[in-house]
Amino acid sequence: MQFDQLNLIEPILQALKEEGYTTPTPIQAQAIPIVLSGTDLLGCAQTGTGKTAAFAIPILQLLKQNPLFGRKRMIRTLIVTPTRELAIQIEESFKAYGRHLGLKSTVVFGGVKQGSQTTALRSGVDILIATPGRLLDLMTQGYISLRNVEYFVLDEADRMLDMGFIHDVKKLLAVLPKRRQSLFFSATMPPEIVKLADTILDNPKKVEVTPVSSTAEKIQQAVYFIDRGNKNKLLYDLLQDSSIKAALVFTRTKHGADKVVKFLASKNITAEAIHGNKAQNARQRALTNFKSGETRVLVATDIAARGIDIDELAFVVNYELPNVSETYVHRIGRTGRAGASGLAVSFCDGEEKAYLKDIEKLIGKKIPVINEHPYPLLIENPPKAEQGGRGGNRPKSNFSRPKPSNSGGERSGRSERPASTSREGGDRPRRNWSKKPRRD
Repeated sequence: MQFDQLNLIEPILQALKEEGYTTPTPIQAQAIPIVLSGTDLLGCAQTGTGKTAAFAIPILQLLKQNPLFGRKRMIRTLIVTPTRELAIQIEESFKAYGRHLGLKSTVVFGGVKQGSQTTALRSGVDILIATPGRLLDLMTQGYISLRNVEYFVLDEADRMLDMGFIHDVKKLLAVLPKRRQSLFFSATMPPEIVKLADTILDNPKKVEVTPVSSTAEKIQQAVYFIDRGNKNKLLYDLLQDSSIKAALVFTRTKHGADKVVKFLASKNITAEAIHGNKAQNARQRALTNFKSGETRVLVATDIAARGIDIDELAFVVNYELPNVSETYVHRIGRTGRAGASGLAVSFCDGEEKAYLKDIEKLIGKKIPVINEHPYPLLIENPPKAEQGGRGGNRPKSNFSRPKPSNSGGERSGRSERPASTSREGGDRPRRNWSKKPRRD
């Protein structure tokens, strides 16, 4: 099937052609006709399956085909998503697919001053993409009215639940018009998410792509057993391979991410960190630099990485294994996107063996072990200590990283909210109870 077989209008087909899209992904092929028919949709799909286009394309068409004349632009479409990176990414997609339609969109999120956002809202918008905290704040201040919303999208619903936004979502539902078309997307469908979907959707059709516990077909996975203190050295060795043009490295903590960046910088490897403690402009700059190739290594925590969408990213490193198995599936799903091959390697120390066992149980297969490396695991039960390891003089290595292949399973999953991370990475800062609270 091609996009021109989905009854799309010519301006959208032209935009898709300019983006280089000809064949819809499975979720796009299934979801677009459903949305165009006016039916509510329940979509079970993770980031990387093309779900943004699956709802953006038909919504743009419906807005264009049913215009409002002689009135100021009003918010007719609301997309709510958990993180600012995702919100920015979604707005970029709406602008790309709707570039020939004359519709106007904007994005609002926390962690930055609201001046430019309120200015855009005053001029009128058709499509609003928002994170929950800033959306409610601007509604309270009178900048946003949802009474004209015709199309409502709740994206990454399981992530909303993880990050504690469920009550904010319920507040939004209370003020949305009863007559609307609603689209609900989640990477996983635990009972709490199913219950939430039931309160939002009216007789929906369900689209499900990729089993929850599977990993992408073309992602080759490998694990290195290594002591915590040697992880920096192994990472440096792997990055000596000049074929690795870009690498996304995951740590469990913000502090750990900063330490890895500092080490790589000491070795003259361009690296930046992206996590909740970084200002929004710094996070966006780091992501832009990574996409452009100016920065070779991006070190990220799970909460910040949800908006990273790079089709040609071929190398992902789990510097620290996640303590929630589904997070592993989501992490390695950053590579092997859009049908490309990819390689995901994990560093597993003695403390993390239990995490590895849980991950292999979830994905239903053993991850191949790379034994040929100069830093074998020696400490099976290490004492509790600060993670990250130190760089230093490394022994001469004589090993090769595994090459990507076309073997593996499918991809899905979600990531957990790290205990040390505030909601939306800055939308509502955590309060320090040892000091007098200050107003944001």
